[in-house]
Amino acid sequence: MKAAPGTVARFDRNFFDASAPFTAIGGGELGGKAHGLAFIQRTLAERFPGGGEIVVAIPQLTVITTEHFEAFVKLNDLEEDASSDMPDDRLALRFLHGDMPTQLLGDLRALVAAVHRPLAVRSSSVLEDAIGRPFAGVYTTKMIPNNQLDVDARFRRLIEAVKLVWASTFFREAKGYLKTVSRSVGDERMAVIVQEVVGLRHGERFYPDVSGMARSYNYYPTGNAKSADGVASLALGLGKTVVDGEPCWSYSPAYPKAPPPFNSIGELLDTTQREFWAVSMGTAPYDPGREAEHLVRCSLADAEVDGTLRLAASTFDPNAQRIVPGIGASGPRLVNFAPLLSYNHLPLNDTVRELLAVCEDAAGEPVEIEFALTAEPGGAARFGFLQVRPLLVVRETVVVDDADLEGPGILAASRRALGNGADASIRDVVYLKAAPFDVAATPAIAKEVEAVNDSLMRDARPYLLAGFGRWGTSDKWGGVPVQWAQICGARAILEASTTRLHADLSQGSHFFHNLTSFSVLYFSLDGAESRNVDWGWLDGQPAVAETAYLRHVRLGAPLSIKVDGRSGRGVIRRHE
Repeated sequence: MKAAPGTVARFDRNFFDASAPFTAIGGGELGGKAHGLAFIQRTLAERFPGGGEIVVAIPQLTVITTEHFEAFVKLNDLEEDASSDMPDDRLALRFLHGDMPTQLLGDLRALVAAVHRPLAVRSSSVLEDAIGRPFAGVYTTKMIPNNQLDVDARFRRLIEAVKLVWASTFFREAKGYLKTVSRSVGDERMAVIVQEVVGLRHGERFYPDVSGMARSYNYYPTGNAKSADGVASLALGLGKTVVDGEPCWSYSPAYPKAPPPFNSIGELLDTTQREFWAVSMGTAPYDPGREAEHLVRCSLADAEVDGTLRLAASTFDPNAQRIVPGIGASGPRLVNFAPLLSYNHLPLNDTVRELLAVCEDAAGEPVEIEFALTAEPGGAARFGFLQVRPLLVVRETVVVDDADLEGPGILAASRRALGNGADASIRDVVYLKAAPFDVAATPAIAKEVEAVNDSLMRDARPYLLAGFGRWGTSDKWGGVPVQWAQICGARAILEASTTRLHADLSQGSHFFHNLTSFSVLYFSLDGAESRNVDWGWLDGQPAVAETAYLRHVRLGAPLSIKVDGRSGRGVIRRHE
């Protein structure tokens, strides 16, 4: 997806000029994320002219093009540091201490002088969101409150945020992505989007009523939903909850009233959103190298005080043992968005479905969108369209029948595998030992996995990664909190459930998006399927490397791994 020439106006130091809601500073490239928005902006204006219950628009933004990124790196002699193995925090400091190109300073100073609401400073790299290899969530997004009385103070925070996004171009995770797609550091260049944050202020918190992500094609349908029905994930507060893979509400836009699979109401309450993210409008410890410097994690009790649960929550009635939509009754709150999805207090789901159809038609391929919604009582709701990117759909025909899931020679099998394809090249397996697996040790395990991944990447050996709970979770108690760069050599991934850990896929996470974009075959096993994994056979294979929690084995013959994307069946077979 690319913007048509001449559709992006030059920044004229009037950030909120309604005649130019999308502007650019500099003559360089816009980057993938900004290209996607520039591509779709006219279509959105034509299809959603306003006047309804929900007003759809791209929030006001300007793009600092790659021209200024290249000038900054050259001006401060950062090429060698960028290519080195310098830790992320040290590299961030090098960038933060660098001098900005003088031609950029005046424009950014004029911007913050005119704007007094929170700003999101977002990456828009040249390679980001490219078809087939979208680097979703790899680079930094920093939100700043931009509410200091002193213009110079606001200006310094904006400059620091831009520099941090530039620095993230060369952070470890980004370099891991580049290796995966056979690109070098020199291939990447970073544009930066400066955009108003969609939301309202509630005391010292600023956040939207709803943030969300939706895909027009779903690799993991449940119930009556089909793959082409898509999938959406919603969260209260900032979208960090969704993109970081934290608990949120996922559903099929074709069946908005259907809840996700769960075994009990208690399990549903335990696994749905209990906290949310907001921009802190108060004082915060000064830490410009930290992405979440100005963010605060809040409780549902905070949201109830703010009055923002009215569209998001239902209530569990313990006496009747049932969930009651809304917050009129007393009891534990459940963030399931029933007022929107079941009772249509606002046509959010209809808007999401129409946007997916419009964007998919314009792009000519399946898409993923991100958005945020704020609804003030008595007025039209504001739907901020934040991002659109292509979604890679592998259409190779692979057939896995029920009979293929049983019989001798099976290492693992599942009826809810993810992806589509076959791989008969993997001879290396990296897996967690069942004993002495310790959930408290998962951060240390992530580092052990990273070391093995780096070794296998150097030797160009793809591998199967197997473990318990969720890989890539932000909660160390829910699995192993690896980043993609730490497992980027894995071509197939297995997540098994235990009595304490459940392999529940996070449809909303950037981590998940990148797994599907790199065509990783993905097995998320329920309890019965997990008990049938042949861990004993793996334990019997000679180890290439072994730690207290991890084994790396190399097989005499490659595994046969197949996933049928139409049925969700998948099987991993060993050669006897």
